Amino acid sequence: MNQAALLSVKNLSLGFKSRNTTNAVLHDISFDVLANEIVGIVGESGSGKSVTNLAVLGLLPQKSVDISSGEILFEGADLLNYSTQELQEIRGNAISMIFQEPMSSLNPSMRCGKQVTEILQRHKKLSTQEAKTETLRLFEQVKLPRPESVFKAYPHEISGGQKQRVMIAMAIACKPKLLIADEPTTALDVTVQKEIVLLLKELQKETGMSILFISHDLSLVSEIADRVIVMYKGKIVERGSAASIFKNPQEDYTKALIYARPSTTERLEKLPTVADFLKGTPLSSAVSTATRAKQHQEIYAKAPLLEIKNAQKEYYAKVSFFGKTETVKAVNDVSFKIYEGETLGLVGESGCGKSTLGNLILQLDKATSGHIFYKGKDLTQLKTRELRKLRRDIQIIFQDPYSSLNPRLTVGQAITEAMEVHKLYASKKERKAEALKLLEQVGLLPEHYDRYPHEFSGGQRQRIGIARTIAVKPKFIVCDESVSALDISVQAQVLNLLNALKEQYKFTYLFISHDLAVVKYISDRLLVMRNGQFEETGEADAIYAHPQSDYTKSLINAIPKGI
Repeated sequence: MNQAALLSVKNLSLGFKSRNTTNAVLHDISFDVLANEIVGIVGESGSGKSVTNLAVLGLLPQKSVDISSGEILFEGADLLNYSTQELQEIRGNAISMIFQEPMSSLNPSMRCGKQVTEILQRHKKLSTQEAKTETLRLFEQVKLPRPESVFKAYPHEISGGQKQRVMIAMAIACKPKLLIADEPTTALDVTVQKEIVLLLKELQKETGMSILFISHDLSLVSEIADRVIVMYKGKIVERGSAASIFKNPQEDYTKALIYARPSTTERLEKLPTVADFLKGTPLSSAVSTATRAKQHQEIYAKAPLLEIKNAQKEYYAKVSFFGKTETVKAVNDVSFKIYEGETLGLVGESGCGKSTLGNLILQLDKATSGHIFYKGKDLTQLKTRELRKLRRDIQIIFQDPYSSLNPRLTVGQAITEAMEVHKLYASKKERKAEALKLLEQVGLLPEHYDRYPHEFSGGQRQRIGIARTIAVKPKFIVCDESVSALDISVQAQVLNLLNALKEQYKFTYLFISHDLAVVKYISDRLLVMRNGQFEETGEADAIYAHPQSDYTKSLINAIPKGI
C-alpha cells in the first residue's frame, strides 16, 4: 500500500523575469516527501535547491518569478493557489524553515528568547509566561547549555552553533509537520555540524515530523537522509535511497559530488572536479609515501621562513556591571616554525585561537607577549613604515571574498590597486596586462576585468581574492578558512589552484580551517589547536592515521564519511 505524500511537488517549472526575457531556473521537477521521512536534496550552488524550497514556502518575489507549470501540494492542497495570508498561517506553523546563516536570520536587536516566544504567541496564542516556559523547554530539547542565560542573550553574545540551535528551536516551536533545513550546517565547525545533524535526527524521531534537508555535501546528506534527490542546473538528475546513491551512484555528476571531497584514505595529486567527471577525465594518481618524504626532506633542510616564540594574546572581558574583568587567553604561549615552500595546516574549532594567531603573524593584531620572526626580523619590534614594506611579502586570503572586496571597484581595479600601492610595474598599461594574466591563471576570463564583485558566484569571488593576493608576488600567505564557505566541487577547484600556484611561485602557506579532511589534503604538517594551545603537531598523514589526542580523534570522527 502506497503511503500518501505529505508534500508533493509535481512538474514544477519556473524562472525569473529580467526585462523582456525569463531565465528558466527549474525544469519540470517532481518529488514527494512522505510523512515521518527525511529527504535530502543535494547539488552545487545554482542547481535550484534553495529556489525549490522557497517556492514551497511561497517566499519567491511575486513580481519577478514566473511559474510556467506545476503544482506544490501540501496535504493535498496546492500552495500555489494560497493567498499571502493563508501562506503566513502555514509558515512557521505547519511548515518551518532553518536558514543557512543563523546570524542574518536572527534579529540582532531582539533577545533570543523573545524571538521564540513571539512565534508561540502568534501561532499558539499562549500567554507571556506560558510562551517563556515553552521556549525554555525547547532550548533544553535542542541541547542549549544554560537555557535561562541564552533566553536573555542577544544573538551576537552566543556562538555559531548555539545560534543555529536557537533557529532550530524557533523552527520546531509550533510542532511543524514539515521542516525545511536549507544548508543548516555549512558555516559550522565539523564537530558542531555533526551535533546539529544528530540533533535533527533525534527531533525527527521524537516528533515524527518530515525533514527536507538541503546541502551541497553528499556525504553529509547521506548520514541524515532516508532518500536523496540530486539536482544539477535546475533538473533532478538522480534519486534513490541514501545508501544506493552514495555507494552506487549512476550519474557522473553524482560521482563528482562524492569524489570532489578530499579522500581520508589516499592523497591524490589533483582533486577531481565536476568538470573532470563530466568530461570523463581519469582520476589523477596518488602521491606516494616516498615522493612525499623526499619533498619534506628538501623543505625541512632549509632555515625556517617564520618562527613564532612564546606568542601570547590576551583579551579582557567585563563580566559584571561593576567592572570586574576576566582575562581570556586567545593564544596561550605557542611556539612553532614554518619553512619555505611548506603548507602548514592549522586546525581547530571556532574560538580555539586559529584566526587570532593568523592576525598576530600578519600584525593585524599585536601580541601581548612573545616574538614573531620573519627571515630573522622580529615583526613585533618593527615600526609602521617597516611593516608597510613587509606587507608585500606577507598576505592573506580571507574566508568571505565578498566582504573583503570593495563593491565599488571593478575586479581589475581591485587587483591593480594592490600593485599600485606597492609600486609594482612602470605603468597602468603594464599593471593591467599583469592583472589579465593573473585572471587567466586563477581560471577567470579577460572580460571579467571590468565587472563588479556582485556579478560573480562565491567560487569566482574567491578566485578574484586569490588573484588580488598573489598580484604583489608575496612569499608567505595566510589562508584563513578560505574554502569553508564553498561548494564541495568549487572547494576542490580552489584547493587545486592553491597547490598549482604554490608550485609555480614557491609560496609558503599557513592554511587555517576547521575541516580536518581539507587541511590534511593540502598540508605538509598539521597543528591541532584547542583553547589557545596546541593539542598535537606532526606530519599531516601521520596525525590522521594515528591521532594521539582525544580532541584530534573527535575532529576526525566528525568528518562526514557517508553511509
